[in-house]
Amino acid sequence: MNANFKNEIQTFGRSLLLPIAVLAPVGMVMGICSALGQNYMIEKLPFLGNAIFKDLLSSLGLISSVVFQNIPLLFAMGVAYGMSKKEKGIAVFASVVAYLTLLISMHVHLKLAGQLAKGDLSLVGQGMVLGIQTLKIEALGGIIAGLLAAKITDKYYRLQLPLAFAFFSGKKSVAILSIAFTIPVGLAIPFIWDLFTAGMNSLSTVMMAPDIGAGIYMTLNRLLIPFGLHHVLSSTVRFTAAGGTYLIDGQTYVGILPAMNKILFELGPNHPAWKEYMPTLTSYLASSQMLTTLFRVPAIGLAMYHMAYMKNRKFAKGMILTVVLTAVLGNVTEPLEFSFLFIAPKLFIVYAVLCGLLTIPLQMLDVSVGYIRGTIFDFGIFGLMYEHTQWLNLILLGIVNFVVFYFVFRFAIRKFDIKTPGRESDMGDSTLLNNKEYDKVAALVVEGLGGKSNIKRVENCVSRLRIDLADQKKLDMAILKEAGALGTFIPSSNHIHVVFGPHVEFVRNAVDDAMAKQEK
Repeated sequence: MNANFKNEIQTFGRSLLLPIAVLAPVGMVMGICSALGQNYMIEKLPFLGNAIFKDLLSSLGLISSVVFQNIPLLFAMGVAYGMSKKEKGIAVFASVVAYLTLLISMHVHLKLAGQLAKGDLSLVGQGMVLGIQTLKIEALGGIIAGLLAAKITDKYYRLQLPLAFAFFSGKKSVAILSIAFTIPVGLAIPFIWDLFTAGMNSLSTVMMAPDIGAGIYMTLNRLLIPFGLHHVLSSTVRFTAAGGTYLIDGQTYVGILPAMNKILFELGPNHPAWKEYMPTLTSYLASSQMLTTLFRVPAIGLAMYHMAYMKNRKFAKGMILTVVLTAVLGNVTEPLEFSFLFIAPKLFIVYAVLCGLLTIPLQMLDVSVGYIRGTIFDFGIFGLMYEHTQWLNLILLGIVNFVVFYFVFRFAIRKFDIKTPGRESDMGDSTLLNNKEYDKVAALVVEGLGGKSNIKRVENCVSRLRIDLADQKKLDMAILKEAGALGTFIPSSNHIHVVFGPHVEFVRNAVDDAMAKQEK
């Protein structure tokens, strides 16, 4: 795969995180409001039936719902921001213009072709979006608009027009050109939409296969983590026909997340759709993620601690506990996965396959713990506060996962002398990170990357810095380790990932500040 194309795909995957990061906490608020408003909760806690309390919950739920009603618009802005290299603010503005243009252009196509539906629009894949009757292409429409806006911004933000039109030059031209470039795209989409849907449906037959589909998905998701492409896979299943098409209460929902939002936040656990769809939908989202964050990661961490050399256990305990809590409390698993990925890639493959195999029983056990993330907080809200989630079955399956992963990793670490935390003769030091001395960490990072002149671009995702370099031969891995890096990975020439776990955002800011100071 071409290195530049590979980097673009990684950047695209990272750009999807911005809207998803908004959905997660807002979804938790909606989940609490929805759960507390259910009749069975009011029966258990009569004060919830108080008119003021009910108005408060319904108002919070209504305010939160506006985010979910405009998911495509969020993706347009998020993708434009993430993919543009220059003038990100202009790119975001242009993405909104492009998205609106895309909607009305598809409407015009349908109108001219005499295909505007009447009556139940969902039966033909149409719907009302921001007051426009158009094709319901959901988040994909936002992604298309965001990609167009990003590329147009980078290419034309310095456009020079003749003096008579100079007012429209430069940044002002971007939004105007976004309209011009988006119109033909919007007019063309209805021609190819049926083919695209057929392709996604073909992929859906594999990814959404009864019982085993969630296992296949989880294995692929884990295997793509080193390349930063797991976000692309997740979004494909969540927001396109690859994740299935669901007819719920007379409305068609494309992808697993819109379908689950309808059931989880509106219909509730006593609606027939809960029993019919939730075990399948949640096995691709929170339920499967909870098996990893709440059971597999702690099991691997315990195995690493027990296999650490006695003299290093004190240090290893702190480091391992940090990465385990990062998963349990923050849904971020990469710090622990990166601790063995590069020193034992075959073990990582075994790990990914086991994740898939031990995800398969979820649907068989009717586990229906909803939403995206797998933290202990999500388990409390979406598992314990809702009826019919079969959360006890999740715990029982989790215990099985814990036992399997603990003994597999304990055996592998001992048998193959894998240098997991605590088994290295030269231990890294996370003191600077733990003390939040990010300025010192940044100085070491810049030095380890070969100095400011060797750093072309610095970005970050949930857990790692992603840096473009002028010459990767100038890297000094020992200095990066001294900075507290939990792992490094070079997915392509002159591009490196440096893992800092939950500290990454603060390290990124400090690195930017350190490089800015060196310019003065």
